[in-house]
Order: sequence, then structure tokens, then C-alpha cells
Amino acid sequence: MSNNVSGVGTRLSAIAIAQDESQLKAVELGKQGGAFEVLWTKSSEMGRTDRRLFAAECGLSVKPTGQTKTDGDKIVVVGFDSTGVAFYRIDVPAAKEEEIAAMVRLQAEARLPLPAEQMELAWRADRGQDGQMAVTIAAARREYLQGFVEDVRGFGPAKILLDCEGIVKAWRAFFSGGERRAVVVSIGSRNTQVCLAEQGRLINAVSLDMGMKDFSAVQEDSIGGQAETTERFAQDMRSVLELFGYAEPAQLPVFVLSDGNGAIESIVSCLESAGLNAAAALPEIKKLRAQMELGAEDVYEYRVPIGLALMALEARAEELNIFEHLYNPAGEAKKKRWLYSPKAACAIAAIMLSALVIVSYAVDVVNLKYLRASASGVNMNRLMERQKLIKTVARGRPDLLQLLNEVNTKDSGGILLDSVHFKKGRPVSISGQAPGNDQLYKFQAALMSKKGITEVEIQNATLIKAGGGSSPQRQGGARGGRLKFNMTFHYKSFTRKGTRT
Repeated sequence: MSNNVSGVGTRLSAIAIAQDESQLKAVELGKQGGAFEVLWTKSSEMGRTDRRLFAAECGLSVKPTGQTKTDGDKIVVVGFDSTGVAFYRIDVPAAKEEEIAAMVRLQAEARLPLPAEQMELAWRADRGQDGQMAVTIAAARREYLQGFVEDVRGFGPAKILLDCEGIVKAWRAFFSGGERRAVVVSIGSRNTQVCLAEQGRLINAVSLDMGMKDFSAVQEDSIGGQAETTERFAQDMRSVLELFGYAEPAQLPVFVLSDGNGAIESIVSCLESAGLNAAAALPEIKKLRAQMELGAEDVYEYRVPIGLALMALEARAEELNIFEHLYNPAGEAKKKRWLYSPKAACAIAAIMLSALVIVSYAVDVVNLKYLRASASGVNMNRLMERQKLIKTVARGRPDLLQLLNEVNTKDSGGILLDSVHFKKGRPVSISGQAPGNDQLYKFQAALMSKKGITEVEIQNATLIKAGGGSSPQRQGGARGGRLKFNMTFHYKSFTRKGTRT
């Protein structure tokens, strides 16, 4: 495909830059009349990963202040390597957004490899079902993210997106992807991105340290060497599917992005032989127009920036924005600097204080008039009844954040919670992992000692072996693995049928 970077009029388009290990790649994707067109592509030389210089080669402004758009209506976005991001999948009770955010952070902190103040989080909740919400969490080291921001600040992209979300988007749009839950595999030269997708959105992801070079390195070796490499890859894939919650590999379709070459077809055959429901996903060229010759190998090669550009054009703001607190485009940054400047803050505080005095005085005057008008006693009785009703309703609302705080006790002895299910009239159900029997029983006792928590029962506990597989719990602990458990308990009177608070 040609690497010509030329202007193409004023149609709506997006330029996306992504790093493919030791090389940078860029695409401009145009949209006109509901159709998408690849306007140009560009790749850096191998080993050259200076984003500022590459952006200049793509015709972007690299002024110190940066900018969010080039000439016309071209949106600029850049992809962040997801191998440096950890993903978690949890369940929380359906609640208001601010309550969900607090519950997510509380559960995430128990899983983070570093203290919370050194990490950045982003989360996205699925639609609620039966009073529960599944949440995807992305976490990365703040220092690592800050270094990336400094690299791209010079050309000021409108957004920084996770490349694994671009992979899922490209698969959905141009590799025959569907709405059902599936695993999307993107094999690079040195690593492999394994993405769990549902309804066309990323819900979990894992990076494997194996790629095409690992397979090509054993092509000239003995048959035994090839078998060992492919079996290791298949075993890694089985472990990932188990992490995603699928103990039986055949339960979930696995789509390996491909350009039709024999090496990827061999990998797909290997996965099929290992019992996985695997298939190759080829690009649908007819879904993309181009101003140059466009083949399946081109769409495959530029799949990540194509997916990122498509995200920019859709502009639904549903991405996992892990850079939310670290990066703002130039225009937005100016607005926030004014808002958070000391003078502006003092002015706003003074205005708010004045408004508070005025509103408080007005409320007092209204209340005084209301009480005077209630001297007959009729309106006063209504007022008292109203206050009683408000208190009754408040007592009938469970504090989900308080409940999660009670469960996530600091002295839990290494307990990691996977989900918390709460629904009025039913016992609270929690699931998680414990280092062994002793820690599980101590956790049970700790819950029983909490005020408002009663009848704590361990429903089941299964030993998850270190090498994979599971077996029923046996007395004596969980040597060489962890216990996966389910537990139920009653929380105050909210979980009992036919009772009122």
C-alpha cells in the first residue's frame, strides 16, 4: 500500500497513531455518507519510535502547545500499549454512579500490585441485571502513564485510547465481528493481545509474551520443538479463558485476526486441536474503500490504528479513559487552568458563600411564614407526617457502600473478593478466593462479628490448583493453590422476606 500522505479535501476524518512494538504506524480514516475510507497509511522505520518526529512526518503540528486537530475536520488520536495495563472484572450491586465509583475503587485497591496513590484507574459498567452490574476496570502505573503523556503532548492528540479497544473495534467493524461474547486474538511479533468482547465492547484483556517470532524461530527446528511452542501457546490460551470465567474452552468462540497467511492458519489449527473453539477472522475488504490498492494484508497490518480512528469518528465517549486525570487536550486544559487557578477559586468561593447566605436567609423566611401559617395545627400535622415519611424511606434504603466496606475488611487475611450480589429479600452472596481453609474460616468469623451481619454460611469452596484445574475442598488447607468460595449472609433486615425496617 502506498505511504503517500496527501490532502483529500474537507471530509470528516480521523488520524490515529499506534505503536506496533518497535515500529509506529498511522492511518487516516475518512467517513462520508456512512461509508469508511482509508485515505492513507504510514509506517516508521523499524526501531524508530519517536512519536513527535513521526507525527511531523504525518503532517501534524508539533508546536510546544500542541493542538487537537489538524487542518479541516481531522481528529487526531493516539493509542497506548495495553501490555502495561491490568484489567479486572468484578460485580457490584446496581447503584448511583458515584456509589459505583466508590465500590469499584474499594474492590480495585485490594487487587492492585502497588499502593492506590501510585495507580490510575478507569472503569466501565455494563447494563444492570437482577440488581447487579458487571464492571470492567483498567489499572496502570501512574508514572508510566505520565511518561507517555509527555511523549505525545507535543502534537496534542484529542484523545489517548487503549490499543486493545482499537483491536475489538476493528474486529467488530471490519473482521466480521458480532455482538455475542467472544475472544479476539491479535498476534504481534513478540506478544499477543487476548481480548474478551461483548456487544462490540472490550470487557477484559490479557497480554501474552508470545508472538509470531516465537513460532517462526522453531520452523526450522525439530517437530518436537514446534509442538512444544504451540502447546505452550495453547496452554496459555486455556489459562486466559479460565481467567475470563470459562473452565471449558469450547464454551467461548475464539477469533484469531488474520490476513490469510499460513503461519496464523497453523496457530488456529493448534488451538482447535487443543479443544478451543477457534477460527481465523479475515478482513472484509468490501467494507472499506481506499484511494489506493487495498488488500487483506494491509487492513490486517494497520488493524490497530484503523480501530482507534473508528473510535474517534464514532465519538461515543464510552472508552476506558485511563488518562482522564493526567491528560487534557490543549483547549480543555486552558479551561481547567482558569477554573482551578487560585484567583478563580477564591472568586467562586466568595460567590458561593454569598449565595449560601442569601439562600439560607430566604429558606428561613419561607419556613417562618410556613410555620406562622400553620398555627391552626392542620398544616403542622402534615409537616410532621412528612418528616416521619422521609425518615421511614431513608431507613428503608440500604447503604451499599457501607456494606461493601464491611465485607472488604483490612484484616481479611489475603481474601480477594470477585463479586458481591445484593437484592432485597434475599441473602447477600459473595464469591472470592482465599489462601486456605484457616483464612476462610477467620474471614467468616470476622463477618459474623460485624454489626448487622448474621447467619454467615460458606456454601462451597473449591481448590484451584496452581497448575490449572480444580477439585472439591479437602481438610488441611489449599496447598499449591487457592480456595475459590461462595458465601451468604443476612444484612440487617434488608435481606429477609416479609420484614420491614
